[in-house]
This record gives sequence, structure tokens and C-alpha cells, in this order.
Amino acid sequence: MESSSPSVPFPLLQAPVESTYRACTIPYRFPSDNPRKATPVEIQWIDLFLNSVPSFKQRAENDPTVADAPAKAEKFAQRYTSILEELKKNPESHGGPPDCLLLCRLRELILRELGFNDIFKKVKDEENAKAMSLFEGVVQRNDEIEDSEKRAENLIRGILAGNIFDLGSAQLAEVFAKDGMSFLASCQNLLSRPWVIDDLDAFKTKWTKKSWEKAVIFVDNSGADIILGILPFARELLRRGTTVILAANDMPSINDVTYLELVEIVNKLKDENGKLAGVDVSNLLVANSGNDLPVIDLSSVSPELAYMASDADLVVLEGMGRGIETNLYAQMKCDSIKIGMVKHPEVAQFLGGRLYDCVFKFSEA
Repeated sequence: MESSSPSVPFPLLQAPVESTYRACTIPYRFPSDNPRKATPVEIQWIDLFLNSVPSFKQRAENDPTVADAPAKAEKFAQRYTSILEELKKNPESHGGPPDCLLLCRLRELILRELGFNDIFKKVKDEENAKAMSLFEGVVQRNDEIEDSEKRAENLIRGILAGNIFDLGSAQLAEVFAKDGMSFLASCQNLLSRPWVIDDLDAFKTKWTKKSWEKAVIFVDNSGADIILGILPFARELLRRGTTVILAANDMPSINDVTYLELVEIVNKLKDENGKLAGVDVSNLLVANSGNDLPVIDLSSVSPELAYMASDADLVVLEGMGRGIETNLYAQMKCDSIKIGMVKHPEVAQFLGGRLYDCVFKFSEA
């Protein structure tokens, strides 16, 4: 289930990690709560995961790599539903009390035990192909912006717009099934600023004054997210002389891009001179984060990533799972960005913002 190699804490977390770091942003319970009774917040989040069961079951039914997929998909739905219902009755069951890491891990565990290793493979491949055909146009539009601060803002808006492609959100999975997503329309339709967390102005000021030596970017979804959001931003950093490490999942989880898929995407996007739309990519590295969930616990990453990232001076955690539901308050030894779109009403409520609001949290070392 987990990556086979041993894991280590991410080296740029403020030490001591044991006492200063908590992966999950939203506390589902407090020490004063009755350990044998589910809290209202636990029930709210368990219900959120229950609501996503039908869309996961539907993906699993149509997995061509699994024999008897419909019957096994039904088994997944029954098993996961019954575990979630049991957690409501007894929050200490199944490795609880539950948090977003446990609820995601249980879902992945059941899918994998039934032979479903990558139920979103088809949609990922389709979305990657679509986004790759648009990549040149997106970077060209960025390159045409001469003002450095405006270009930085455009790149950030591109990351937020790309981050909409998230099939872990039940509402978005429905929207997506109906009419797909237009990247440009998404860029133009971001909620107006100020966003619920909005440090964009401070970041733009820093952008004009500083170029970082090495950036680590924890990436999120396939398709427009990685190809039209993150890669144009990474390309701009490379152009400014920054070494860029893209940290991607070891194993498939919802429509998140994996390490192997990302290596392939970057290779396909290179031009005949091995460049990314004219920019040298010898300082672009893709790392296996050692993670296999749509959220991430930074106290447990691959030794390979820890080694590559140890001297970075910028960490970017992108997407709702890695940058908002986990790690929003993670303190780093260097500059950090937490960026993503709020795609669950429960997260919007916790932050005091609107659904589809944006988070752009920039913290200086």
C-alpha cells in the first residue's frame, strides 16, 4: 500500500517535527471530546467521503484492467460505506479517530485490495492529451506579458484555474462529466480578490526582488492542473535561474499525476532541442515523493526527495489536498507557498470563505 522504501521527514519542516508539525489542517476533534462518540465535524467529513462513493464506484465499474469490475466495484462501495458508517458509531474503530489522511487511506486500501490500482487512468490520459495540445498557447500568452509582476500573477491564476480539474470533489466530478473544463474560461472566472487567504501582493513584490536557488513543488492533479498550471510556472522559475524539483505521487490516487506519468509528460512536451517551449530544462527534476494519497503527511516522504530537497529555498504545496486540507499551517525553514482552490463546502466553512474561493498563502522564512 505505502511506497516500499522507508520514509523520512521532509527536511525543510521546522524542527522538532514531532511537536511542531500536524499534517491535517482541520481538527475533527479536540482532547476534551468523548473518544467513543463521533464529533459533529467527524460526521460532516465522513458524510463528505460517503457522498463520493457513487462516483468512485462508477469509475471502478468501468476499469477495463480488472476482471469482474462491476461486481468488485459493488464490493468496494459496500465495504467502504460500512467502514465509514462504523466510524460514525465508534470513531476509535478502523485505526481512528478519523482525519483526512485515514479516510483517504481506507478508500485507497479497499480499492487496491480488490485489484483497482488506477481507476482514473482513462480520464487522466484523455485530459493530459487535451492539456498538452494547449501548452504552447498558454506559455506564449504568459511570455507576451512584459511586466514581471503581471506575468507572475497570470502564472498564479493559471495554477488556480488548472487546479479545478479535481475528480476527488463530488460536485466537480459531476460538472466534469457534463461538459469538461475550459482552462481559459476557468482563468477568467476565478472568484474576485481578495481571496479567502491572499498573499499574492506580497509574493509579487518578492518575485521582483528575489530569484530562488531551488524550488520544490508538490504537484496535484493530471491534465490542466500540472500541464497548464504548474509547468508554465516551473518553466518561468527555470528561466529565472531556479532549479526546480517537481514532487509527484509514487502510486496512483484519484486523478493525481504520478511520478512516472510526470516524467512522460515532460518528455512529450520537450521540443526538438529538448527544451520546454524554448527554455532549457536541464535543471528540472522530477522526484518520487513516496506518497500514495491525494493528501500528504510531510513527516513521511521518500529519502530520495528528502535528499534532493534539503537545500531548497522555496517550497510550493499545490492543490486542496496537499496545500489546504493538509499542510496549510505547516511551518517551513524557507519561503513557502500554499496554493489551491477550495472545492469542498466543508473547507470553505472552516476558512470562512466561499466555495471555489482561492488560497494563496505565501510565508517568508
